[in-house]
Amino acid sequence: MALALTEEHLALAESVRGWARRAAPGEAVRAAVAAGDGGAALYASSLRAGLAGQGLLGLHLPEALGGQGFGLPELAIAVEELGRALLPGGFLPTVLASAVLAQARTDELHGLVKDMAAGTLTGAVGLAAGIQAEAPDGASGPAGPGALVIDGSCGPVPGACLAGLLILPVARGDERIWVAVDAADLEISSVSSLDLARPAGRVRADRLTVPPGRVLGGLPPALVTSLAAALLGAEACGIADWAVATAAGYARIRHQFGRPIGQFQAVKHRCAWMLTQAEQAAAAVWDAAAALADSGLTPDGESAAAVAAVVAIDAAVTCTHECIQVLGGIGYTWEHDAHLYYRRALSLRAVLGDSGEWARRVAGLALAGDRRQVRIDLPADAEPVRAGVRAALAEIAAAPPADRAGRLAAGGWVTPHLPPPWGRAAGPLEQLVIAEEMRAARLRAPGMAIGAWVVPALVQYGTPEQQARFLPATLRGETIWCQLFSEPGAGSDLAGPTTRAERADGGWRLTGQKIWTSLAKEAAWAICVARTDPDAPRHDGITYFLVDMASPGVQVRPLREMTGDELFNEVFLDEVFVPDDLVVGGVNQGWRVARTTLANERVSLSQSWTFGSGVPELVTAVQGLGEDAGPAVLERAGRLIAEGHAIDLLGIRVTRKQLSGTEPGATGSVRKLLGMRYAQQVAEECWRLAGPDGALGDGRWPRAVLFTRALTIGGGTTDIQLNIIGERLLGLPRDPEPGG
Repeated sequence: MALALTEEHLALAESVRGWARRAAPGEAVRAAVAAGDGGAALYASSLRAGLAGQGLLGLHLPEALGGQGFGLPELAIAVEELGRALLPGGFLPTVLASAVLAQARTDELHGLVKDMAAGTLTGAVGLAAGIQAEAPDGASGPAGPGALVIDGSCGPVPGACLAGLLILPVARGDERIWVAVDAADLEISSVSSLDLARPAGRVRADRLTVPPGRVLGGLPPALVTSLAAALLGAEACGIADWAVATAAGYARIRHQFGRPIGQFQAVKHRCAWMLTQAEQAAAAVWDAAAALADSGLTPDGESAAAVAAVVAIDAAVTCTHECIQVLGGIGYTWEHDAHLYYRRALSLRAVLGDSGEWARRVAGLALAGDRRQVRIDLPADAEPVRAGVRAALAEIAAAPPADRAGRLAAGGWVTPHLPPPWGRAAGPLEQLVIAEEMRAARLRAPGMAIGAWVVPALVQYGTPEQQARFLPATLRGETIWCQLFSEPGAGSDLAGPTTRAERADGGWRLTGQKIWTSLAKEAAWAICVARTDPDAPRHDGITYFLVDMASPGVQVRPLREMTGDELFNEVFLDEVFVPDDLVVGGVNQGWRVARTTLANERVSLSQSWTFGSGVPELVTAVQGLGEDAGPAVLERAGRLIAEGHAIDLLGIRVTRKQLSGTEPGATGSVRKLLGMRYAQQVAEECWRLAGPDGALGDGRWPRAVLFTRALTIGGGTTDIQLNIIGERLLGLPRDPEPGG
């Protein structure tokens, strides 16, 4: 769930985490809480100097400003780790202030940035309104042209009581601008902070003159709030990650009713949903930090930051809330740290502002055409690879159209990740280059449908004869396959087939019923799992067969779905003969082959999950309302747009991790789970926006609502996916065996 993507960033995260364990262990945080000063004394006595010594206060700043020469993404990693440690004091307020001032263009302000990087000056940023500004009396006033007189109060401002310099928003008519003011010139009163590990204060200015060098008039007003969204979001990621790890760790060891509570699906699924929110938060915050670092406050950066404000802060609040629920009574005690993290998460939400307002900002940007596009920029070493790929594909593109599919298949371009001769043994970088160059050459790989799940299983487990017989035609898109896995009594339990395979002369006879079979009416061949040893353990007595759908005894009956379509089928097998040479992977070894197929199915589904119910369709539906799209509609739409963007980013994170050689972890599984549910949510919202037309039987969105009901069932139901996430990714105990 960490923000870090590359080996270098992982090393940075580990370094910061190690420093936090030494400098601010749990007992030090507790002592700061007990002192009642929000960690002010601890920060002043040791943490500030330690952070400066580690270079963390200037990690994001150029060397010319006393920094380490990195950027906002690296700072976000540090903020996440220190948020995970619940670091007391003024680190986050200070680095947010220096990030804002670094955008200014005056020597005076840059001198203040250098002081913050060195640890000799602590900063804070106010985000709440309340201070008014006006020009001084006279033509230019005693402070010179551009000066302001400010009056009023704002707050609470996190870290204000520690700060030597505050950056404050002031209103001049309808305009909001920012000013940098010495704390000594303000009245700062300490307030009782909900966050017990970070002090806060209320700030008052009494007709204070701000000289023009301290007026940040050249900064776009939204830049400060966007930087705040990215950095507060990074801390929220650390909080959410702590909550997930704490809840899952407790669920593994806490026993109730004779077994660990993590074995109960209610608890397991709760933890799995927490993980999905933490993953979305990490994706959104990383994108916001990268966008602001690359382009500053363009609409691209503002959109990314607004998404982070919606997704990440809510994730921290929800995950800490759910962590307390998993912990039960112990989580509600003062002695457990859960309430400290919950308090900080709630404080981040209060300071940054209502998530509904941020969601409306997301919607407004998207409706104006300013939604951030999800893309990946390949490294420079992709270019040598690209030259060879482009030349080879150009030859295929120049061939007669009827020959292109065969040449793509023969050259390994259809499944380039597979080993030769079926693929090109292409790594992640080459695969991306091939995909880009295929689009550029206007070449489309043959559609294999379910064959795309069959090919990897045959490459890994098939005999040379099976590979030669089936793979070339499948890769050319000439052989249509179907999958005979699900059964009426088993559903997602693919280790529990009742279809039996009995020995016959030269092969096997299969008898049973399969259901929910796509393409069964069109398919020439099927992959089928059947039980060959009824006395073996569940996963050990299954065999993987290739079945000729034209065989005697195969009967296909269409199933009519709630949409009225007949996409799925029942398939009845009545002593269907399958010769020995069509057994894949060995008798009673079919489960391992089936798992290869299932893994490829899930990857395929995770790459195409909207089915016409995604962000573009939602934006179009809201635009169709015109001025009738009120605040409630915009908020709902903004939340969905933000979630859709975060889901897209999860796919990009998988790719980036693969390119950098790090493990994708939970990201792919989470994306599939969220993507299917998301398509349902968009369809339902667009149906809702259709108003009375939602009652039409032939309308687009009524039909989409009906169709998308299947998405959280097919390919492993949501409940099964949550089990997989809980057990394989969080290490929670597996469900007990039947009768156990």
